This record gives sequence, structure tokens and C-alpha cells, in this order.
Amino acid sequence: MAFRVLIIGGTGQVGAAVVRALAAEPSCAEVVMVNRQAISLSADPRVRQVVLDTAATEFSSDVTRLAQSMIAQDGPVFAACCVGVGQGSLKWSEEELKALEIGVVGGFARGCRAAGITRFALLSAVGSTSKSRIRYVRIMGLKEETVEAVGFQRLAIFRPGIIAGNVHTPSYVTWLDRLIPGRFGVIEQDDIARAFVAEFVDSAAHDGVVYLENGAMRRMSRTLK
Repeated sequence: MAFRVLIIGGTGQVGAAVVRALAAEPSCAEVVMVNRQAISLSADPRVRQVVLDTAATEFSSDVTRLAQSMIAQDGPVFAACCVGVGQGSLKWSEEELKALEIGVVGGFARGCRAAGITRFALLSAVGSTSKSRIRYVRIMGLKEETVEAVGFQRLAIFRPGIIAGNVHTPSYVTWLDRLIPGRFGVIEQDDIARAFVAEFVDSAAHDGVVYLENGAMRRMSRTLK
């Protein structure tokens, strides 16, 4: 069955890859990007953008109205969040990071759930836990907990290790895969993107929260034709 996806963070490196992968999937009828400002889009008529003020008090309710307009059309509607600062997080204060990773992401998730969306895919990072002493890891953990608390029927949390194919990742990191295998090792950005698509294509996915790390994402990527 054809599906539609509402995505925030689609202008970032991983998010843009997810949008491209969704546009390449025949069963994806539409991709709607929630952006803070307008960007140039591809010529694909299935991809459109809606500009919303993520800092506004009505942001969550704006997301709800947008999601409801999508649900009013044919087919299921899923949501994806690829918001993330990544390497640039060192330049941000903890308050700024929380405002984005917890405030904006939480508002988006709550808006989606209020509209009736039941499946949500969240980009996080390997090893995320709110109990960590490492600021970035701790905030990623808090982000996960915030979205989990929203109560989606199915929540897929993607926890990549070192992301290759990303302009923010130095080219030499591919060598690290030999030294850091497993979940903390290297994964291609396109594998993450295709795993997001595979998550939505899988109509038999079980309810609940699932954590997907490097190995699982690679396997999911290979399931797409």
C-alpha cells in the first residue's frame, strides 16, 4: 500500500539522504518536509516542503494540522525525524542543544501523535543514554526518552555509529571500520537512509520500541529492491 511521510530534519546530511531514498521508493506517494526556511527542491512532484517556525509556541499544533491534512488523503502516513547537530554540537551550549534535540523534536513528535500518526522513525546515535556523563550522548538519550513518552504504536530508533558519506565526516574514517567494528564502527549514510525506507515499507513490523544499530540498518537496507 502506498504511504506518505512527514519528515523534519530533511535538509541535513542524513535527512536529505532519507528524502532521496523515499523519493526513489515506488510505494512512497508523498514526502512532506517540515523546514524552518524554504530550500530548493528536486523536480520530483512527490516531494514538497512546508515552512514552520519551530520556535513558535504553536509549532506542535501546526504540525498536527499538517499531519491531519496528509491523513485525509489515501494511504497511511508515517513520520520521521532526522534532526541532529552532529559534529557541530561542540559549538552549541547545552541549553541550545536541548532546545533543538528535545524541544523541537518533542514538539514535532507530539504534533504527529495528536494527528493520529502511529509510526515514527527517529535518528539518534549509538550508545545514547540519559545517564551518560558525556553531554552529547546524554542529550541523545533524553531525546529518545522524550519521543518514547509520546506513545507511538511503533517507534524505530536508529542509532548509527560513525557515518560515512557525510560531508561532516573526514574521508579517513573508513579506515576506522577495521579498528572499531560493530555498532560503534562505520556505516554508510545511504544505508541509514534506505533503512528508514525499509522501516516504513515493512507492513509486518511489530508494535513497540525497536533500537536499530549498524548491523540491523545494513540488513534492512539490503531488503529494498
